[in-house]
Amino acid sequence: MKLPWKMRAALALAASTSLVLAGCGDGALGGDDAAADGPVKIGLLVPQSGIYKTLGDDMKAGFELYLEQNDGKLGGREIDISVADEGETADSGKAAADKLVKQDKVAAVTGIVSSAVLNGSKDLFESQGIPLVGSNASPTNITDAKFIWRTSYVNDEPGKALGAYVADKVDGPVYLLAADYQAGKDEVEGFKETFVEAGGEIADEVYTPFPGTKNFQPFLANLQKSKAKAVFTFYAGGAAVDFVKQYSQFGLQGKVDHYSAGFLTEGGVLTAQADAAEGTFTAMNYSADLDNTTNAAFVEAYKAKTGNAPTTYAMASFDAAQVLDKAIKAAGDDVTSKTINDAIANVGEIDSPRGAWSFNDNGTPVQMWYLREVKADGGTFNNAVIAELGKLG
Repeated sequence: MKLPWKMRAALALAASTSLVLAGCGDGALGGDDAAADGPVKIGLLVPQSGIYKTLGDDMKAGFELYLEQNDGKLGGREIDISVADEGETADSGKAAADKLVKQDKVAAVTGIVSSAVLNGSKDLFESQGIPLVGSNASPTNITDAKFIWRTSYVNDEPGKALGAYVADKVDGPVYLLAADYQAGKDEVEGFKETFVEAGGEIADEVYTPFPGTKNFQPFLANLQKSKAKAVFTFYAGGAAVDFVKQYSQFGLQGKVDHYSAGFLTEGGVLTAQADAAEGTFTAMNYSADLDNTTNAAFVEAYKAKTGNAPTTYAMASFDAAQVLDKAIKAAGDDVTSKTINDAIANVGEIDSPRGAWSFNDNGTPVQMWYLREVKADGGTFNNAVIAELGKLG
């Protein structure tokens, strides 16, 4: 007797690092192999260790939720999911991507938190012809890829979305402070583009060593001395918790308006930051309190699965599963990496919890961006949407 797919998933996870969410591994369709039936192999590349593990957990949960709602199938086909640990370095992520493509021979990959990992793996996906439906990392320098799609954003877009708004609201110079790696630099460049164009004045632009910076006090002291009227930042994961708590402890909370890319207060980090984050403004493509039917159902189901409100990481992975669902269905009996990739280009509009979106010519979403403010809600804190910042993409 064939075991239910959820039971098979649990058994496979206990036995190895490869999580089988549906079907059996034998005869699974991967790479350029073609078959009219049998499971399709998909790689899920997310951090299962290191500084971004919580983001990886959210992404994994979002993808799994879509599968659970569709009987473990995408496009009517059973799915074998191989989970690989991205870790927290470019080398660890590249090694995990190599394993999925060359050893596990998956037909497509989804996930990836780090821009460094995506940059380091780009040539692998392109040369092997394996579509990546990325659900977080999206560096600005990926503009000509044929097999790389992203259901998240481009790294500079949160900053771009905020720039003109901050220039209009802040009467005086703004200090720029971010982690010193690709995503931090992309975010700052995006902010400067629209901020300066709208007449904004920059007090200073400073990058903190990543991932080694734990003590932000010297940087906060320089911010305070600058007499800036506001600050724009980029931090995520554990660094976001450290930064926000120290920002409050240093006495800047409520005195120097704090604007940031939404990752600063997204998900579990906001729980850890608690009242230290109150009053922080962020730009993001999603919030769990968005008022639409699709999001209401998504929030209810995600909370039932995890006990937590969904994040942009979970939402983008849920959407990545939806993209693959549509693409595999469109490929019909001829499901290969190439036919999946060709079909992704024509999936059309995605009915997403963030609101409807579609891919642009660069393989990233045309979508609405939202201004959020951290507000107290009883004994908890949430990212409340207070305005639309406009569409990008």
